[in-house]
Amino acid sequence: MALIKSGFLGMFVMLLFQGNERERIFIDNSSEQVLLAFNDLPILVDSTGTMTFQEVVNSQKQFIINPGYKPKDYCVDCTYWVKVPLLIANSLDKQWMLEFYDQTIDHIWAYFPTADGSYEQDHVGDAIAFNQKPFEHKNFQWIIDTSIKGQQNLYFKIQSHTYADVRINIRTVNAFVRYSLNEYFLYGIFYGMIFIISIYNMLIYFAIREQKYLFYTFYILSVGVYAMCVDGIAYQFLWPQWPEWNQIAYGTALFSLIFWSLLFSKRFLSTNIKAPIIDRALTWALVLRTALFIYVLLFDHSLFEYRNIEIIPLSLIFYSSIHVWKKGYKPARFFVVAYGVLFLGFLAKALLYLSVIPFTTITYYSLHICFLLEMIFLTFALSDRVRILKSNRDKAFKRIINQQKENAELKDRVNKELEEKIKERTRQLEEKNLLLANTNQKLIEQTKEINAINSKLDLDNWKLKNNIKEILQDRLINKNLNLEQFQKIFPNELTCYRFLEKLKWGNGYHCSKCGNTKYFEGKTKFMRRCSKCGYNESVTSNTIFHRIKFPIEKAFFILYITNNRQKEYTLDQLSEMLELRRNTIWNFKKKIEKVYDGDSKNSSTVLIHNLFSSHLN
Repeated sequence: MALIKSGFLGMFVMLLFQGNERERIFIDNSSEQVLLAFNDLPILVDSTGTMTFQEVVNSQKQFIINPGYKPKDYCVDCTYWVKVPLLIANSLDKQWMLEFYDQTIDHIWAYFPTADGSYEQDHVGDAIAFNQKPFEHKNFQWIIDTSIKGQQNLYFKIQSHTYADVRINIRTVNAFVRYSLNEYFLYGIFYGMIFIISIYNMLIYFAIREQKYLFYTFYILSVGVYAMCVDGIAYQFLWPQWPEWNQIAYGTALFSLIFWSLLFSKRFLSTNIKAPIIDRALTWALVLRTALFIYVLLFDHSLFEYRNIEIIPLSLIFYSSIHVWKKGYKPARFFVVAYGVLFLGFLAKALLYLSVIPFTTITYYSLHICFLLEMIFLTFALSDRVRILKSNRDKAFKRIINQQKENAELKDRVNKELEEKIKERTRQLEEKNLLLANTNQKLIEQTKEINAINSKLDLDNWKLKNNIKEILQDRLINKNLNLEQFQKIFPNELTCYRFLEKLKWGNGYHCSKCGNTKYFEGKTKFMRRCSKCGYNESVTSNTIFHRIKFPIEKAFFILYITNNRQKEYTLDQLSEMLELRRNTIWNFKKKIEKVYDGDSKNSSTVLIHNLFSSHLN
C-alpha cells in the first residue's frame, strides 16, 4: 500500500458531508449491507486519464450523481473516479467490507483514508495476477477501517477497455461469507451439471461413435468455459497467473461456443439432406465466424467486445431447426425449444447492455439460466431422437412380423402333411434322449470315482514332494548336495536376491550410514533408500556378494561348497561345473575364506547354515 499525503483532507471531507446530506452512506448496526449502483454514486469522468489523486480530491464539485446513467453511456477510453462517502457509527458490532461485483474491470485503484489523514492505495483488476487481490474471491473486496469514526471518503479509480458494471456492495463480513457460500454452491450445481452432461455424452459417443454427441460435448464444455469467463471463475481457478490471457478468454470461449453449436446443429438436424440451402448458409456462417475470430485474435482484440454479432448465427440455427421441424423431422421439436430459449437469453443480454430492460439479478444471470434450460432441452432432444428411431424400428419389426405371419399361413398346409413324420421323429429323439440321460448318469458316477482317485494321487504327490524337500533340507544341512540338487533350491538370481533380502532386512531396515529405520523404494529392485540421509543400499551391500561379476546363484553354490568342508571340489572341477574361469572361482573363495578367518567366523558359519535351512522351511 502506498501512502498519499493530504494535510487538510480530513476537515475538507467533513465540510463536504455537512453540505451534502444525500451523499452520505450510513454504516451502523441497523442493517447488514448497502447496495449501490453506478447511478447512485458520485462520479468524476476524466476523459484524458491524466488526473492525479490529489487533483481529484481537490475537485469535489466535479463529482456528480447521474440517476439517468445507462450502461451504453460507458466510455471505454475514459477514466472514472468513484467516491463512496461513508458515515461510520460510533459503535459497531461487526466488521464491514466493500465489494465490486464486476470482476472483469481491468484496473481499480482503491484509496482508503487512514487515522493520520493520509490515504493508502491498493491496485487490483483482471489485468493483474489473481493473487494480488486482497481476498481470493472472484470479485474485488476490501475491509473498511471502521476504527475511523464519523465521516470518511473512499475513492476508486477505474479503467477498463470494456464496459465496467460499477456496482458496489457495502456489507458486513458475515453477510459476505454467507453470500459467497451460496453463490459458489449455485456455481457448483451449474458447472457440475455441465460436467456430468459432458461426460455422459462423451461416453455415448464412445459407445455408438456418432459425431453429433462429440460435437455436443465440445459445445457444452465451451458453454462451461464461457460461463466461467463471465463469472470470473476461470480467472480464479484456470489461469490465475496469466492476466493477459484473461483479456481474450471471453471472446475465445464465445467463438468456441458458436463454432461447436453450428457443427452440432448441422449434424443433429441433418441439414445436408433435409435442407441443403440452409446447410450451405450454416457452413458459410461457420467459415466467416472462424475467419473473423482469427482476424480479431491476430490483429484487433477490441473487436471481441462486439458480442451482439453472435445473434446472427444463433438466429440462423434457430430458423434452421424450425424449418427442419416443419418438414416433418420430429426430433427437432426439443431442439427448437432449446435454441429458442438460448436465443432469448442472448437477446436479453443484448437488451440489458443497450439499457432497454432494467438491470436485476434475474436479467444479469438470464444467460446462465437459459444455458441451463438449453442443456436440458438439448438432452431431451437427443433422447427424443433415440426414442423416435426406436419407435420407427419397432414399426418396421411389426411389419416384418405381419409378413412372417402371412408366410406362416401359406406354409401351414405343408406342415400338416409333415406332422406325422415329425411325431415319429420326436419319439425316436425321446428314446435317444433317454439313452443319453442314462449314459450321462454313468459318466457322472465315473467322474466322481476319477475325482476321488485324483484326490488320493494329489495327497500322495504332496507327501512325496514334502519328503523330497525334507531330504534336500537334510542333505543341505549335512552338506551333501550336488550342483543339480542345489539348483533346485536356488534356481535363479531372483530366488537368491529374495533370500538375501529376507536375511538382511527380515527383522527390520536399519540404514548403514545413519541408523534410520524408515526407507523408500530404491532406484532398482531389491534396493532401499534411507528416508533421512537418502543413502541407496542394495541387497548385496556389506556382503561377500557385493559387486561380483558372475551370476549370484553360482556364487551361492561356491559359498555352499566352501562352507561344506566334508567334500572338496578342485578349482578345475568347479570351473567346468559352473562354466567360470578358475581365477574367478579362486578369488571368490579367497573372499569367503577371509570372512571365515575373521572374528565373525563362527557366526558366519551358523548364519550360512541357518540361511539355507530357513529357505527350505
